[in-house]
Amino acid sequence: MIPNILAGLASLVTFIFVFSLLRRGVLREQYAVLWLIVSAIALVFAVVPRALYWVSETVGVATPANLLFFMTVVLLVLVSVQLSYELSRHEARIRRLAEDVALLDQQIRELRSQRDGS
Repeated sequence: MIPNILAGLASLVTFIFVFSLLRRGVLREQYAVLWLIVSAIALVFAVVPRALYWVSETVGVATPANLLFFMTVVLLVLVSVQLSYELSRHEARIRRLAEDVALLDQQIRELRSQRDGS
């Protein structure tokens, strides 16, 4: 019973923490949704431990802890892929912005040289 209470408290704390980050505008909605869903599912499994047993039996996993571990690994891989995608997208935007700034800087130098040369 103690592990279920700890798991429930941990999922509630996670839910409240993510929700407060979302309200303050620190965390964007697209990231918050994933963590809110994960904490809600963890809360369900903590409150109704037979649900994890039922899911593991339905999927065909012998030990519910193995299913939970596998689901956690899959979640972490998905988060890593999402963050890699976002990083790549931001790098492309930064590169494009740096090129735009370089072009604008060149235009300013040309305009200044035209003004000074006239």
